[in-house]
Formats: sequence, C-alpha cells, structure tokens
Amino acid sequence: MNGLQPRLLCAKTLLRTLRSGSYSNLALQAAYKNTSLTVQERALCTSVFQGTLERLLTVDACVAAHVSRAPEKLDPAVRCVLRCGVYELLYLATPPSAAVNLWTEVTKSMGVKSAAGMVNAVLRSFLRSDKAVPLPKEQLAAYAVQYSVPRDLIAQLMDEYGEERVLPFLEDAGGEPPVYIRKNPLVCDDAALAAALTEFSPAAVPQIPGAFRLSRSGALTDTEAFGKGMFHVQDLASQLCCMALDAKPHETVLDVCAAPGGKTFTIAQMMEGTGCVYAYDLHENRVKLIRSGARRLGLQNVAAATGDAARPAADRPMADRVLCDVPCSGYGVMRRKPEVRYKSAEDVAGLPAIQRKILEASAASVKPGGVLVYSTCTLSKAENNAVVKDFLAVHPEFSLELPWESAPWNADFAAEMTTLFPQMLGSDGFFLAKMRRSQ
Repeated sequence: MNGLQPRLLCAKTLLRTLRSGSYSNLALQAAYKNTSLTVQERALCTSVFQGTLERLLTVDACVAAHVSRAPEKLDPAVRCVLRCGVYELLYLATPPSAAVNLWTEVTKSMGVKSAAGMVNAVLRSFLRSDKAVPLPKEQLAAYAVQYSVPRDLIAQLMDEYGEERVLPFLEDAGGEPPVYIRKNPLVCDDAALAAALTEFSPAAVPQIPGAFRLSRSGALTDTEAFGKGMFHVQDLASQLCCMALDAKPHETVLDVCAAPGGKTFTIAQMMEGTGCVYAYDLHENRVKLIRSGARRLGLQNVAAATGDAARPAADRPMADRVLCDVPCSGYGVMRRKPEVRYKSAEDVAGLPAIQRKILEASAASVKPGGVLVYSTCTLSKAENNAVVKDFLAVHPEFSLELPWESAPWNADFAAEMTTLFPQMLGSDGFFLAKMRRSQ
C-alpha cells in the first residue's frame, strides 16, 4: 500500500525511542540507514515522528477521549500507532480516510493485527468529534495539553518567570525552529556568503555581526559554501555567549565542554585565527567532530582533546578566558529536541551538583584578571542562578560583570546573570553569567 512504509518506520522508531529514552534525531538517523525510502517518504516519516513526539501530551489527551481503557494499559505498539494517527489527522493535510486506512494497516504490520479494528474505530471516532482536543478545566493542566509540556515543568517556569514570559516560550516550543548560521570571516565576507547561499535567502541579523538567519534548513551540508568552510550552523544564543566571552587575538582560551564545537569555532574566528582555543570533551568520538569542523573551517588555532571538565587537569594551560557551557536539562532548546520536555524530576535532580563541579574545576584555569563564562541551554534557575551564586559565595576572587559592554539592543535583558527567551531576539532559551577573576 502506497504510504505504508514511511508510517511503519515512523511508528517503529517512535516506539523504540520512547522505550529507550534515546535522542530523537539520532534514532531517526539510525532508522534511515538501511531503508530505501524516497525523499518524500522520508519527509513524511520525519514530520510525523518529530511532530508526534513534540505533541505527545496533546495527542495522548485525544486518544484518551476515544478509548475505553486507560491509554497506558494499551499495548505499547497500539498506543504508538494511535498517537501517530491522531497527530497526522490533527496537524497534517492528509485526506482523513486515507490516513485512517494507512494507520490501520500499520497496526497489522506492527504485529498487533488483532487491534486493527480498534485503531480504525478510535481514529474514526476522533474524526467524528471534529478532531476536538479535550482541555482540562484546571489551567496548568490545560496548558500542559495545549502546549504538550508537562504540568510540573510549566508550574516551575511560571513560578520562576511569570506567565507573561512563559506562555510565549511555550508557544514557540511548538513551532518550527529558526535556522541560524555564523559566517567564517577568515574565508568570506557577508556578500560572498549571501551569494553562495541564495537558495536559502540568508538574512543578516543586525544585532549580531556575522549572524544570518536562513529561510529554511535544507541540505546545508551538501552546499559548496559548507564544503569551503564559509559558515557553520549556530543558534543566536550560542553566538551571544561567544560575544560575552569576548576572546581577543593571541589569547589562550579554554572551552571545557566543547562538542560538537560551534562555540569553539566562533571563538577561534573572533581571535582571527591566532592564539589557541583548547577544546575539550569527555568522549573521543565527539572530540573528532570538533577536529573535523575546525579543519573544514580552516581554523588552525583550535586544539581539541579529551578531558573531564569536572576534574581539574594539571596539563591544562592557564587561560585568559574559560567557557564553561555545562550539560543541563536542555529545557531552553525543546523546540529543537522535543523529548527533553518529558524528563522527570529524577532525571535532572543531580545536574546542579555536576554543574558546580565543572564550574569549580574550570575556575582553577582562569588567569588573574581573566574571564570565566558559565552557560546552559536551560531555563531552570536551580541549574543557572543558584549554581553561580553558590560558586561566588566560596570564590570572592570572582565577580559578576555585564556580559556585553555596549549593546543597547539588549538593554532589557543584559543583566549580570542573563536569561534569554526566544521572544527576545529569536534565540533558543539560554542562560549565561560572565565573571572576572581579580588581579
């Protein structure tokens, strides 16, 4: 049946992802390795897979309204098919009868043939309801279904930032994430980059020199401009983080949690290819990504090596500037990694302790008068403000300073500890704190 294979692969991959807790992008890449799907079929599979994962709580509420038992008691494969089917009916333009028939066939191919009639009935019942999304009466629970973000996480963010900031963030988390790139000034100028990427309609971001927003992602890595090292993909938040570090030519800089290397590359470019950026990561396979990217961009001032950021290392040089972009819950990038929103409290409870260790170890490498930047891609204050305050309480030799010396465009959020929201400049959610060591 035409259209069956991409949907079957989607359901199987989603089931495997939810069971293993693996990263969705990696799961999808692995799923495509041994398939013969066409470009259009891959696009459909990706759309339903990512969309269902992103809207999991929304489609679950719809499924629950049309099944006779608690959804969690359904066979996992059946529940997965229902989730995908409801997503396609709710968000894609597929003719309803075709979608219902195809997901019914997927059920049979998933090894649960006996449930095919039930899947067909549930999807048709959903259509008869006019595809209504049932919202709970309690406000936070309703937001959870509307935005597909767990109630407890919404409550936490509301408590820390207020509804005025959180609701636009939740709205943004369900949209198509923007694509930003960073020009390599060692290879080209703005005009040359724009000419090389005309099909992507690059638009300069006026507040951040060297940053461009693309009209679409497409096969960026297949472009001649990419092969020539004219740019690398990097969100605005990461570019702002590098601006806060403010590395100068001929300096020594450490990037202690560097992979896959976006910030390392921007820092090296800001140093005009001089000095040295020592880039570390715990795993050799990720260090290889940094080395490969540096070679493509022609950055000879990058030295990448394995290293545990949580442990002070005697062989690390003292540095003028140290970037400490730590592992975190990732709530700020849920529009790019939808699965992070479903992390449990237990999943993230131990993160602040790890983050404090990394910050403590990183501080030991900062020269007197040098700069230390702590950053995360989360909005959780326990991982952000609290970690920095705890560090400063036992390190009076460090003090906070404004991240950007002169940036009138961000006057509303250029605090000593800065939290970025997508609605501010279009960046991912992000936190950074710039500290300077006394002489």
